Amino acid sequence: MKKITTLFLSFFFAATVPLLAENLPAQVPVTQEQAGNITVHVIDLKRVEGLLRVSLYNSEKGFPGEYEQASSNRVKKITATSEDVVFENLPYGSYAVSAMHDENSNGKLDKRSYILFSIPKEGVGVSNNPKIGKGGPKYKDCVFALNTKELEITVAMKYLFD
Repeated sequence: MKKITTLFLSFFFAATVPLLAENLPAQVPVTQEQAGNITVHVIDLKRVEGLLRVSLYNSEKGFPGEYEQASSNRVKKITATSEDVVFENLPYGSYAVSAMHDENSNGKLDKRSYILFSIPKEGVGVSNNPKIGKGGPKYKDCVFALNTKELEITVAMKYLFD
């Protein structure tokens, strides 16, 4: 009797699992109608030297300075006091941008440390250009919505030291 039950259950699951799988909702891929491009205009670069890193975040995790946690990064050699960076084929949603002027091209944001805090020695900027107080910019103040095929934003660089 045990063998008959086992055979029946095996046959039942073998026959019904494919039917169940057919009725599951499919993953919805991002279509061209649901994706867009973000062009970031970075302005007010102080010097035409070094590298510009622009990071795109789709959550507050790591924002604004942990570019390893960004959803996408672009790095380019600076050739003018304003530069454009494009992020293509992004799903519609909420994003924030941070930018860093790596003047000495060492791949990191150099800072001047004090007893309880540090201040960037190189230029920085974020989307929406909010006033930056203690603790740096917050994701909620820098977030914007991508809900169109083409979106342009401007990030103004700020330099705290000369």
